[in-house]
Amino acid sequence: MAGHIRKPNWLKIRLGGNETFTRTKQIVESHCLHTICTSGKCPNMGECWSRGTATFMIGGNICTRSCRFCNTLTGRPLPLNPDEPTQVARSISLMQLRHVVVTSVDRDDLPDLGAGHWAQTIRAIRQLNPGTTIEVLIPDFQGNTALIDQVIAQAPDIISHNMETVRRLSPQVRSAAKYETSLAVLNHIATRGVVAKSGIMVGLGETTDEIYSLMDDLLQQGVSVLTIGQYLQPSRKNVPVSEYIHPAQFEQYKTIGLQKGFKVVESSPLVRSSYHAEKHI
Repeated sequence: MAGHIRKPNWLKIRLGGNETFTRTKQIVESHCLHTICTSGKCPNMGECWSRGTATFMIGGNICTRSCRFCNTLTGRPLPLNPDEPTQVARSISLMQLRHVVVTSVDRDDLPDLGAGHWAQTIRAIRQLNPGTTIEVLIPDFQGNTALIDQVIAQAPDIISHNMETVRRLSPQVRSAAKYETSLAVLNHIATRGVVAKSGIMVGLGETTDEIYSLMDDLLQQGVSVLTIGQYLQPSRKNVPVSEYIHPAQFEQYKTIGLQKGFKVVESSPLVRSSYHAEKHI
């Protein structure tokens, strides 16, 4: 992996600033909510918050894992907030969201790895927002299918679990997560009849052949929605960018992915797993 390289012109980020952005920010902050938009330094926060959308992050803002690509705090998490499911549900109602994405930090410190909290949150959203479709971006729950089933039982519309990178680089940039475990999680989701989705980053030193091999692995597990975006180093402590991938290559990935059999492929430099997620329904 290379040292620092200059960002190209096609990676200009649009900043938010309209009334909807301000209202979304106020709702998130007043309800003491965590979002992956801020903790992950998402480049699309301005655009998404200006459209009144946000990806909620439950389970606190401290992760028990320390993936080298991620900017989320690592350490010993605080106890779960029992009011968080209701706070998230009320915020969705205030934002009048038709589609919501919920993710979480890894909670390997909990006996159920946070699965029960996940189930409570989805139930609360459904009760207060019956017309809102729900996408959840879940951790691997250490491959425990019984815990994954607790989430599936709440019937979210889409369940996503990110592979993040190709097989060869996975041990270098992920923490406790394993490539084969993630594939097994996605297979379990798909075999339960739920729309299975995954996302990856490029620019970490992977080859195009490795990306195509990853696509084949995902399709074999029943994954139907794939997102591909440029990795951006969020801080000096994170792994550096190896390469900035040209937009034409992202278009090529999208074309090949659709030809291989994915129903939806979102592929461009600023795409993230929850970007324009409402379209995937």
